[in-house]
Amino acid sequence: MFSLDSFSLEGKRAIVTGGTRGLCREIAQAYHDLGAQVVLWGRSGGAAEEMGAAGAPVWSVSCDLSQSGQIQRAMEESLEHLGGRLDILVNGAGLQHRAPALEFPEEQWRRIIEVNLTAMFLVSQQAGRLMCAQGSGRIINIASMCSFFGSVRIPAYSASKGGVAQLTKALSNEWAGQGVTVNAIAPGYMATELTRSIQETDPAQYDQITARIPMGRWGRPEDLQGLAVFLASPAAAYISGAVIPLDGGYLGK
Repeated sequence: MFSLDSFSLEGKRAIVTGGTRGLCREIAQAYHDLGAQVVLWGRSGGAAEEMGAAGAPVWSVSCDLSQSGQIQRAMEESLEHLGGRLDILVNGAGLQHRAPALEFPEEQWRRIIEVNLTAMFLVSQQAGRLMCAQGSGRIINIASMCSFFGSVRIPAYSASKGGVAQLTKALSNEWAGQGVTVNAIAPGYMATELTRSIQETDPAQYDQITARIPMGRWGRPEDLQGLAVFLASPAAAYISGAVIPLDGGYLGK
């Protein structure tokens, strides 16, 4: 008999990169609300203190993902908090920069690829070693609609998110047989700090985008919570290697 217990995260132990703000803070909040112990990777401890005021514990670990040498230290510190076990990893930290491809700064290109793709692999590698040894785990990557199409004026971001989709499938191919599922959520146009500039600097483009979204609005950070919980739960045990759009119907129009 199917039970709502299949969606339970009670007692699970999770790391959420980029979890101190934006989309991933809402994901971390949902995990916390459902009883998971959560470590937030970011540059601010305030979110952990606020989130952990009641219920399961929440910790904050400082990590600059543009500096690959910090990743192992952050993972070790996180596992100390979590008692050496890791059930869920959400790779959500990401950067954005808008400029025409002909003028795109090399420094920004390298920084975005380093954080959005290379760091995602390195964090997943660290987590995957532990999860494969455990025989279980959930890795959820934050991809993008740009995993499906190229967009304009964001060549580094588009390249990185295309890579995220392929990395998700590659890791799934290697680890799903060991009990570790690897999936990605591909948000559509979301009302976040990364996209606020479109509304402010190009209202005509903002209106054009909104008109194409069948639901008639941009996504909100809390819209990711249901899918993120599902993919982390026992109910999603046979889903791996999927890149799932969450876009209000945009890609279907």
